[in-house]
Amino acid sequence: MNALRILLSIAFTAVMLKTTLAEAADTRAIERGRYLVKIAGCNDCHTPDYAATGGNVPEKTWLIGDHLGWRGDWGTTYPRNLRIYMGAISEDRWVKVARTAQFRPPMPWFALRDMSETDLRAIHRFVRSLGPAGAQVPNYVPPDRDPVGPVINFPRSTQ
Repeated sequence: MNALRILLSIAFTAVMLKTTLAEAADTRAIERGRYLVKIAGCNDCHTPDYAATGGNVPEKTWLIGDHLGWRGDWGTTYPRNLRIYMGAISEDRWVKVARTAQFRPPMPWFALRDMSETDLRAIHRFVRSLGPAGAQVPNYVPPDRDPVGPVINFPRSTQ
């Protein structure tokens, strides 16, 4: 009976230790994701007023997308609400998208392509840790149509 208690105690301790280590690893990944979102400039477009205020925006409003359009030869694009987007896709799907997608300007898709898988997973975990917030942003507007609302105009391409 004593041996059974010892074995059960060891098993329980092992499960708790494994859970604690997994939670610590997830916390480190979320913190890494927060750091990457800040230094990679994700907030500059995907968080309203972030760049204009020098980053003085509460984290609870980060990455909710923006209604400020980016207009050029490609049409008009809007920074997606990443909190809704990331909440709807798995971490594995995000890594695949980040590795293969070529988004319209001004999104620096090539920066995502060049990140390590560990960093991409950390970004996903951080964004999901924020929880859903905000609303969808306007859809892409083709170059032959006028967008509604404010836009930043890019000069015509010379290529």
